[in-house]
Amino acid sequence: MTADVSVTPETTAADTLVPTLPGSSYTDPAVFVRETERIFGRRWMCAVRVADVGATGRFETVEIGGESILVVRGRDQVLRAFLNACRHRGALVCTEPSGAVRRNLQCPYHAWTYGLDGALVAAPNLSSLGDIDRTRYGLVPVASREWLGYLWICLDETPPSFEDTVIGAVTDRLGDPTMIDRWDVPGLALAHRETYEVASNWKLIVENFMECYHCATIHPELTEVLPEFADGLAAQYYVGHGAEFGSDVDGFTVDGSAGADALPSLDPEHDRRYYAITINPTVFVNLVPDHVIVHRMFPRAADRTTVICDWLYAPEVVESGRDVSAGVELFHRVNQQDFDACERTQPGMSSRAYRHGGVLVPAEHHIAQFHHWVSEMTD
Repeated sequence: MTADVSVTPETTAADTLVPTLPGSSYTDPAVFVRETERIFGRRWMCAVRVADVGATGRFETVEIGGESILVVRGRDQVLRAFLNACRHRGALVCTEPSGAVRRNLQCPYHAWTYGLDGALVAAPNLSSLGDIDRTRYGLVPVASREWLGYLWICLDETPPSFEDTVIGAVTDRLGDPTMIDRWDVPGLALAHRETYEVASNWKLIVENFMECYHCATIHPELTEVLPEFADGLAAQYYVGHGAEFGSDVDGFTVDGSAGADALPSLDPEHDRRYYAITINPTVFVNLVPDHVIVHRMFPRAADRTTVICDWLYAPEVVESGRDVSAGVELFHRVNQQDFDACERTQPGMSSRAYRHGGVLVPAEHHIAQFHHWVSEMTD
């Protein structure tokens, strides 16, 4: 949504300065617990990249909504998600962040053993326990859905509509239900991955990504490539509608040099532009002509967030060994600059000055919609 940035001589601070959430929303452990239960535990969360668990028996574990989630590829090639807790005494079934098993998943505590479909298949002295329903005592399944080359999971027993809350967020941002398909994100290959440990509340990271009022201040490399972003008041329009590369810029790279060839499925209308999408609560998608950048956030505590960032290019680019470091470096610097800013902001959330919150200038007014969404979800 584009903020109304018009200011007249009659405009007052009450018109232009919109209040934020109070500082305690970013620091109070009790608030974070409520968000974990009511947001991360009830919304669709982007868990793992599908290609990372491509072969039978490959698994990954990820912490979401206060739960350890186990994602595993079955013999039928279906990717499934389960709560990573043994039905016997609750021990973690898989203790490593990733790996592979040959046949089954076995709890290392008492050796209860599960098939790749989650069903209980064996346990010491199982025959002496009577006629046990092996499905009932199998691993607890978690709702999952593959999209954009990632597995999304929802812990809630009645998940919200994926089409409305996830795909709809992209459609609303881009204004075209088929536009995201032009990048063929599921068909792209991983060229680079960075994991950032950010000493900041997750909402500060989302808020930062949603606005470009700060771009001229802390992103010199980005505004060189996207000069429209140097205008802090107008930049919000271009975040969702496609900021155009500078006339002397050849590619979305740290020095403006040419990147890889544009993705073959793109049309000229979407070439030489940058699009940014926020999918509540914890996913950012960035679209440029030759690659896609996907951020997955994993809130750990009120003041700590893990962010995993993937740079995805055409498979032939990755397979050829082409140097894409200039493209990777641009957004890696943007990430570092943004996360440094969030870490500088986090201490201020505890200040008396921020007890009742701060303010949003017109270029940031749309962040109030995010604040309203958070409040609605946690009330």
